[in-house]
Amino acid sequence: MATAIQVHLPDDLISQAQRLVDEGSATGFDDLLTEALRRFLEAHGPALNEAFVREDVAWGLDGKD
Repeated sequence: MATAIQVHLPDDLISQAQRLVDEGSATGFDDLLTEALRRFLEAHGPALNEAFVREDVAWGLDGKD
């Protein structure tokens, strides 16, 4: 299953992405953006999850936001 999204990107990012597609480093924008998002989530997921857990624990101990 896949979901279509609409996003506004800076022209310089589009140019860089198009170059990668033209050079054969990516098969298309869909694949390029999917891979970029996957890598971002893999790299930042644990840190974000840890921050959320710390916030929840602090709230649970102090009862404050």
